[in-house]
Amino acid sequence: MLGVLKMDTTVKTVYREMLAHPQNGVVDLMRRLELSEKSVRAALDTLGELALVRHSPEDAQSYRVVDPSLAAQILLATQRAEFAAQEQRLREAQAIAAQLKSEFTLEGVGHDSHRLTGIDSIREYLSALCNDVENELLTFAPGGAQTATNLHSSRPLAENLLERGVQIRTVYLDSVRNDPPTVAHADWLAARGGQVSTAPSLPNRMIICDRRIAIVAVDPDDTAAAAVVLETAGVVSSLHALFESVWQSASSMGTTAPAEASSLSPQQMETLRLLSLGHTDDYVAKRLGVSTRTARRIATKIMEHLGARSRFQAGVKATTRGFIRS
Repeated sequence: MLGVLKMDTTVKTVYREMLAHPQNGVVDLMRRLELSEKSVRAALDTLGELALVRHSPEDAQSYRVVDPSLAAQILLATQRAEFAAQEQRLREAQAIAAQLKSEFTLEGVGHDSHRLTGIDSIREYLSALCNDVENELLTFAPGGAQTATNLHSSRPLAENLLERGVQIRTVYLDSVRNDPPTVAHADWLAARGGQVSTAPSLPNRMIICDRRIAIVAVDPDDTAAAAVVLETAGVVSSLHALFESVWQSASSMGTTAPAEASSLSPQQMETLRLLSLGHTDDYVAKRLGVSTRTARRIATKIMEHLGARSRFQAGVKATTRGFIRS
């Protein structure tokens, strides 16, 4: 349980000491653990926020440790509520994506849209467009680990925007956390004021400028082939809402992607969802930005976690436990 809560060493030590010696006060903890009063009180504040300790009803200056089994129930209830909120945001994002799919096709673009063919054309357009960006640049960057060329070409543009005070927010896939060059680029952005988060999967490569222009890849499986530039207010607004919905449930690059109440990571939950829809390992791998072999390994770990001997049985167990909707 302590690992799930991601408490630091001092907080864990204070909690374990209180479990072993429930009558200990601040002074006793300082003496036994050889910690300063500031460190002990900071640890107790953290434990209080996690509902692992409470103030004694007899003495507001004293603390009472919460029984671990009760604390675990409180933690589970809290994480269930967080998971329900994330699931609601995902449903909203899916509804927006479905609406866009029904209302927009490439053949139906009008005067407020045009097509860019080839990666050079896309980069040239973005380079010119960035000179006009005033407030924010939002990006979905699927495909897993970014190529050295993409990272190199994006730096001058990003640096120019950040120096002008433009807000940059980028969402990569969770899988890039295992790619040192992409992590280094994310650190580089963060050091200059940019914000980077990751999500288990992303619908498509997309860039939104100042909530007035959106550039979306024509083919999600070959995002370098072509892109469509959209300026219709209603379409851009819907895409912006989609970005915000995903951003709310994404994990900051500076933190570890959180596990849900089910003890499955967000990436594993997304894999489970995609497999339940009948998608192949190759499709799952593309959505997660990993190799097919890695996608199979993730699926195997999910089966082990659920105690299932087959993917079909895993789907049944997942539905029964409420991890996915039937």
